[in-house]
Parts: sequence; structure tokens; C-alpha cells
Amino acid sequence: MSLLERLNNDMKQAMKNKEKDRLTTIRMVKASLQNEAIKLGKQELSEEEELTVLSREVKQRKDSLQEFEKAGREDLVEKIQTELKHVEIYMPQQLSEEEVTAIVKEAIAETGAASKADMGRVMAVIMPKLKGKADGSLVNKLVQQHLS
Repeated sequence: MSLLERLNNDMKQAMKNKEKDRLTTIRMVKASLQNEAIKLGKQELSEEEELTVLSREVKQRKDSLQEFEKAGREDLVEKIQTELKHVEIYMPQQLSEEEVTAIVKEAIAETGAASKADMGRVMAVIMPKLKGKADGSLVNKLVQQHLS
């Protein structure tokens, strides 16, 4: 089942169960996917493209969450946390820190990186492998640790 089909089924279920927050979030994600398809001039997105859109949605919500927490807007913090929970359901299983560390070490060995100056090369090798499966800031932090 494609992501769009899954979203449509979940949207119908949310309507039946009168889950307003979930329904709103699913509609936002669907709209983002459709906008991306239009932008790319395609009828359907590939799995990788869908994953890119989902990752962007999660990142936007995490960034908003941080800003609202700093501003002390508890009402908006709760709303964003709920949205984030609903969007993360559609993301692939996240890798543990140990699994990401193993991939980082492998990429450093593969590229022959020795210092932080080689970080760009290492990240270019790692990020396609971890797309949607690990948080970019965690990957960045681990690469910096292993290169220093």
C-alpha cells in the first residue's frame, strides 16, 4: 500500500472516529505530498520523494516545537507534539544511536576522512543511506565526534 493510500484510509478512519487533530494533520501531510508532486511535475512520488516530504514535515514540527517551548507557548507546544506524533507514524523505523554510529564509522573508513575538513565528504556518503531513518542533527554530531 502506498503512502497516499495509507493516508486516505487513515483520513477516513479519523473522520469516522471524529479525531479532529489527527484528521487535520493527515490533511496537511497529504497536501504537502500533492504539492511536491505538482512541483516535480509528476502524478505520483517515488518512495524516496515521499520520505523526503515526510522528513521535511517532521523537521518543521520539531523546529516549531523548539521555538514554542522557548517562547513559553504551552498551548502550541501541545498542538505541535500531537501533530508530530501523528506524522511520525508514517516515517520508517528510526535507527538507534549505536546503529547510526556504526554507519558513521563505516563511512569515515570508506572516505578515508581524517579531520573535520573532510566532514562534507563523509556526510555526502552517509545521508543517502540514513534518509528518514535518523535525525540529521544526530548524524552531524556523531560525525563531528568521530572526526575530532
